[in-house]
Amino acid sequence: MKITFLGTGTSQGIPLIGCECKVCKSDDPKDNRLRSSILIEHKNTNLVIDTGPDFRQQMLREKVTKLDAVVFTHEHKDHIAGLDEVRAFNFINNMVMPVYATERVQQAIKREFAYIFSGDNYPGIPQIELHTITDNTFKVGDITLQPINVLHYKLPVKGFRAENFTYITDANFISPEEKEKIKGSEVLVLNALRRTHHISHFTFEEAIELAQELKAKKTYLIHMSHQLGNHELVNLELPDGIELAYDGLKIEI
Repeated sequence: MKITFLGTGTSQGIPLIGCECKVCKSDDPKDNRLRSSILIEHKNTNLVIDTGPDFRQQMLREKVTKLDAVVFTHEHKDHIAGLDEVRAFNFINNMVMPVYATERVQQAIKREFAYIFSGDNYPGIPQIELHTITDNTFKVGDITLQPINVLHYKLPVKGFRAENFTYITDANFISPEEKEKIKGSEVLVLNALRRTHHISHFTFEEAIELAQELKAKKTYLIHMSHQLGNHELVNLELPDGIELAYDGLKIEI
């Protein structure tokens, strides 16, 4: 299974116009973080988890020509705003795009992209087929996904485990029962927004503590704001087995 980190930042993570912080002024491409998303490739199946505002740019950068499905963690704009761009894959793959989301997230998608579901079938609109995620394990082609329930303050968000890989974004609480679903992962991806307290995200220190508790062989931190600091310097602070991910990073599991 191959994982590509399409984006590792948040809306506060990309360089900001006029910002004079060291991250926004950095020449290191690893400090240029698009909105968080990943591509999972396994056997004959390619799926993306979340399509943020940078989705088109990410697909072009990675030269992705085949996409079999989109899976959503939750409905916030920085995770769904790029959904319209699946129309390109409708065309080049000659298929309706399967989209997997909870019922609540589906309702948000229908509000945000009402023209897709209006029934007018206007030429060129994305062709989408919705599939409902529950707490049960489900398959997307060759990839089996186990949902993991986390909280983004009070908002329920889905993380996912695929074989020995677990992906958690936008969370600041994971119950003991859900942690059991993560344990034994070879690779864990976990959000770490910044150093100071945040109402709905793990901080840098909280993410490190949780990673050490869950004991994955390797943990990559994502969903980082520019407030966290420069990639190279922050990595020097991290314990063995934990490091910052960066846009374009590819790993094999």
